[in-house]
Amino acid sequence: MKVILLERVEGKGLLGDVVTVKDGYARNFLLPRQKALRANAANLKVFEGQRADIEARNQKAKEQAGKTGEGLDGTSYILIRQAGESGQLYGSVSGRDVADIVNAAGGKLERSMVALDKPIKTLGLHPVKVVLHAEVVITVTLNIARSQDEAERQARGEDVVNSQFEEDRVAAEEAAQDMLAGGAGSHEGDYVES
Repeated sequence: MKVILLERVEGKGLLGDVVTVKDGYARNFLLPRQKALRANAANLKVFEGQRADIEARNQKAKEQAGKTGEGLDGTSYILIRQAGESGQLYGSVSGRDVADIVNAAGGKLERSMVALDKPIKTLGLHPVKVVLHAEVVITVTLNIARSQDEAERQARGEDVVNSQFEEDRVAAEEAAQDMLAGGAGSHEGDYVES
């Protein structure tokens, strides 16, 4: 289906471009969200007549998103979640979770603005893209940890999952050394020959 784009659409074109897209994409996404018009003679005339207004509205929305983005770009948020020993979360962090934590901290996001390629399923620091406008993309960082202390350690750059494995390995080595030094398995004086 041929459509006239009313704003920049990632991978498709810029405002005013006449592009061919799949019918379902046009019917289910572009047209209902007023990101495009069907490309026919009547709509082309309407678009050309209103082009200046559409461009001005788009520019105003872009500037507003830019102002919002200045306050949010590069910010970091701590999310406490349950996770296994290997750092795998019991569940996942979705776009809704990101929008909720940013909004709780005073930001203003809708979950549709959060661009997660796939849900986050591990502990650690995760950069997340947020699309405030078709031309304004910012990045926020999620610090996903099991506790506040662990989040602070991760923020300093420590890999808490690997450090936990290292602490366990050192403790096991010390226990083995204690057993060897104490003569584990041999008891002097208890052995009686018959």
